[in-house]
This record gives sequence, C-alpha cells and structure tokens, in this order.
Amino acid sequence: MNINNIPQIKHIESGNFFLLAGPCAIEGEEMALKIAEKLISITDRLEIPYVFKGSFKKANRSRIDSFSGIGDEKALKILRKVSETFNVPTVTDIHTNEDAAMAAEYVDILQIPAFLVRQTDLVVAAAKTGKTVNLKKGQFMSPESMKHAVQKVLDCYNENVMVTDRGTMFGYQDMIVDYRGIPTMQQYATTVLDVTHSLQQPNQTVGVTGGRPDMIETVAKAGIAVGVDGIFIETHFDPANAKSDGANMLHLDYFEDLMTKLVAIRKTINQF
Repeated sequence: MNINNIPQIKHIESGNFFLLAGPCAIEGEEMALKIAEKLISITDRLEIPYVFKGSFKKANRSRIDSFSGIGDEKALKILRKVSETFNVPTVTDIHTNEDAAMAAEYVDILQIPAFLVRQTDLVVAAAKTGKTVNLKKGQFMSPESMKHAVQKVLDCYNENVMVTDRGTMFGYQDMIVDYRGIPTMQQYATTVLDVTHSLQQPNQTVGVTGGRPDMIETVAKAGIAVGVDGIFIETHFDPANAKSDGANMLHLDYFEDLMTKLVAIRKTINQF
C-alpha cells in the first residue's frame, strides 16, 4: 500500500513515518474534536502524515457492563465531522460484515481487529468496499502467517492494505513485541506498530485490561529504529477517566515530546 492512496493525507514527502492516533473510543463530539485539534497541530509542525483513529463501537469487552459506545451512527458521524473539520483521513475498526459497508460511508480506512483477522468473510467484506484495509496481527499469529490475511484483500482486487503489529501474547496477561516481525511483514504490506495495544495486560482479575504506559516511549523508539512504516498510538487528555483502554493510553500532554523524539530518530535512520 502507498499512503498516497489515502485521501487527504498530508506531508507524504516528508520522509517521516506516518501516524494513526486518537482515542480508543469515540466518547462524544467535543472530546474527539479536542484530541484531533491537538494532534493535528503537532503532526503539522513535525510534518508527520496523520490519520485520526477512533472506534465507533467496542465489541471486544471483557465484561458485559464495559463501555461499548455512544451509538454506531452517532459515533460515525463524529468521525466524519473530524475529517471534514480538519481535512484529515480517519480510521475505525469493524467487527461484523454489516459494519464494513456502514463504516465505509464515513471513514477512509477500515481496521480489522486482531482477534478477528482470520475471519475470512469480515476481511473480504472490508476489502470489497474499496477502502484501505488495516489488518491487525492476531496476538496468536506469527508475522509470517499475516501474508495469508493480506492475500485475502488482494484477491478482492483491493491493493490498499496494510498490517499492524500489536504484540504477541506472552503467558496469560502480557504482550511482547518481536521486532523481527516488522521487516518480515513489510515483505507483504506496509507495516505499522501499534505501540499502546502492545503494552496491554489483558484480562486482569477484575475484568478490566491493564497496561504499561511507562513503556510507550521505549517501544515506539525501537519500532522507528527498525524502520517501521507507521506508528499507531491511542491517546486521551484524561486517560484515568477514559471509557476504554485508559490504562495503556498515552496522555495527550506527552504526545508532542514523544513525536519530536521519534522524528529525530527517523531522520537519523534516513541518513543510512
């Protein structure tokens, strides 16, 4: 996939990595616009090609009483408003075949969650919309096996596909990133590193996912150093009170400092 194919994306000639970033879930219009405005001011200054991320619903929850969304159409309309207000592309994850056609009316990139990436019907439904498809690598899958998921999209005559590594399950409650997987998956498609989900500590005893946000900078720097094409980070201005995945999100106040460091690393790498 060439990021030139994503509508509205800017700074593609900068030589930087590109960025997918935003809140885990769309909690409301005000919060989405606030986060987007801050991220766009940072990425414009640093010339980072940027895509706003937000889940219109959260289908994969540990407990039935966990937040799942504000309503599908309402959240999708907010994603469209972000795109129209700031002239940036957007990405959201889908969970059913029906979600694909619905979400494609509002966003530029359809994301297949890691737990669902082997679901052929879902991948095909996303591919047939003609939108760019972002395939999250399953926590249970090898980097090499992602070539088959990529091929499913290509077989639908859609060449706009990318792969995102979000760590591999290590034991019952931890993730690790095998950086050997990045160049492996780059043989199949443009490859992104999902920094914040790679630091999840799933299925804790209370049924709420934990995380290691203190390691976000370490994992992101390593990803840039090995040449990943893009970075995925969830962020919020109040992670402690976010309705989903607050335990592993990056506080919005720390975002500019991290991006500045990552750009400096990429510029150094580009010299070799």
